[in-house]
Amino acid sequence: IIRVAPAGAMSRNLRTALIFGGFISLIGAPFYPIYFRPLMRLEEYKKEHPINRAGILQEDVQPPGLKVWSDPFGRK
Repeated sequence: IIRVAPAGAMSRNLRTALIFGGFISLIGAPFYPIYFRPLMRLEEYKKEHPINRAGILQEDVQPPGLKVWSDPFGRK
């Protein structure tokens, strides 16, 4: 015997899926330019990095007692 869910159950499941998908989209959308775009365009960001930090002396901005910041693109 095959049982089919009532029409109300299908719309409830669809509504839940749409709400969950919308929530994931709202959370995920801001992370694209912050996290995923730099990962996909690594060479572009490597070129921009020295230009953006050209006038900054690390000694002037480094708080005392903290570890010296290193190249974020360098591999350990």
